[in-house]
Amino acid sequence: MEKLDRITQQPGIMGGKACIRGLRVTVGMIVGQIGAGRSVDEILSDYPYLEREDIMQALRYAAWRSEEREVILASQ
Repeated sequence: MEKLDRITQQPGIMGGKACIRGLRVTVGMIVGQIGAGRSVDEILSDYPYLEREDIMQALRYAAWRSEEREVILASQ
């Protein structure tokens, strides 16, 4: 897993959700925008304080999280 240095999680910002560089822009918001058909350039135009790498890391983070596996341990 490559370093995702632009993804932050802080309890006091957006309820601890994964955000971009401590801003109030969540990974979920970015992924939702892409899923709704918006282009990276459109998102950058709407949020001029974001950078292309912010969006790319948000997508990589979301892909990584979607591949996580939950291991259920049997009670003893």
